[in-house]
Amino acid sequence: MFLGTYQPRLDEKGRLILPARFRDDLAAGLVITKGQERCLYVWPAQEFATLTESMRQAPVTAKSARDYMRVMFAGAHDEIPDKQGRVTIPQALRSYAALEKECVVIGANTRVEIWDLQSWESYLADREKSFADVSEEVFPGLF
Repeated sequence: MFLGTYQPRLDEKGRLILPARFRDDLAAGLVITKGQERCLYVWPAQEFATLTESMRQAPVTAKSARDYMRVMFAGAHDEIPDKQGRVTIPQALRSYAALEKECVVIGANTRVEIWDLQSWESYLADREKSFADVSEEVFPGLF
């Protein structure tokens, strides 16, 4: 499980140092792909394989599933972090998420997300109030 918020920077070569707390779980390999709200998703390779297997169950006739998988897999990049815990984020993915230098890396349960600092701050400011004011079950049976 990935938890927490970190603020690493991209270097001039488009590399990002993964938070130390995430490195062991990502050391064997990871997949970076486009995520919702213009962030990047980082999946441990094994978790991405499990996700991929689940997605194979979608009928090929479902246009929304085809569209989603095309964008997700076409933009996917697999990587093994170097000894310093760095990963290279390809230019196309940096452009998609508007990543320049200042980034935010968050734990999002089974995946990691990489955000542009300003995008994350704007997203969080917009969503924290609704989070605090939730008065109905978001996850039936849990809350």
